[in-house]
Amino acid sequence: MSPPEIDEDLVRRLVAAQFPQWADLPVLPVSTQGWDNRTFRLGEDYSVRLPSAAHYVAQVEKEQIWLPRLAPGLPLPIAAPVGMGAPGEGYPFPWSVNRWLEGDSAANAPPADAETFARDLARFLNALRGLDAANGPAAGRHSFHRGGSLHRYDTEFGVALDDLKGAIDRAACERIWAEAMASAWEGSGVWVHGDVAAGNLLIRDGRLSAVIDFGQLAVGDPACDLVIAWVSMDGAARTAFRGAVGLDASTWSRARGWALWKALVMITGRSGAVPGEVERHRRALAVLLAS
Repeated sequence: MSPPEIDEDLVRRLVAAQFPQWADLPVLPVSTQGWDNRTFRLGEDYSVRLPSAAHYVAQVEKEQIWLPRLAPGLPLPIAAPVGMGAPGEGYPFPWSVNRWLEGDSAANAPPADAETFARDLARFLNALRGLDAANGPAAGRHSFHRGGSLHRYDTEFGVALDDLKGAIDRAACERIWAEAMASAWEGSGVWVHGDVAAGNLLIRDGRLSAVIDFGQLAVGDPACDLVIAWVSMDGAARTAFRGAVGLDASTWSRARGWALWKALVMITGRSGAVPGEVERHRRALAVLLAS
């Protein structure tokens, strides 16, 4: 039997059954939904986050364990779990209740100043990278290998090139990919968010105000966290971001590889992209191939 539709009625029933203290609070879907989870606002102070499929379930416990430990060392608010729900009401997976974070998705509300936004994001990522990662979860299936090696996606990269045969500069793509594959993170693993995208960044009063959706959180190579430089930044902001992040050329080369892979799989439609993402990644591909 397939799981039930994830809608307001399901969320109300789950909350009423497992968190009766919040049973009377209104439930509304958020305007920008992700792919891995469905999110709903619960009253004024909370959000409910439910995995959309079985392969996203490991993210729930990971966020419950690690986000409270990481939050005190970060310069911006992140999701704060306040409860972990169990399967029920026909829904087969665990789920989370988090504190609500005010702000608009950067995918819908661009920052007032792109270079300030780039530096603020770099400061956040630098702080995350600097936190003790000794006992954190190594990159793997739970993070969809974010923080791991690009070699994991070599076959998928080749398939995407074949899908787009004649529509893109294959030689340029292969050159970027080869350069990215030629290096590896040399130091100890560091914390990576894993999905630093406009939809996971909140804007308030024109400034970056919070970072959400840590489902792909892992310890490993930080190159994957730099993809946003091509996807959501113009040239000046990208330069400001690179300068503020302060990572070496090899890491940026791998970041280009991650950005290229993501753009190609989005454009082919193999990733099941959410609305607006395909065009955003078409633009990123154009920037990558022009640089």
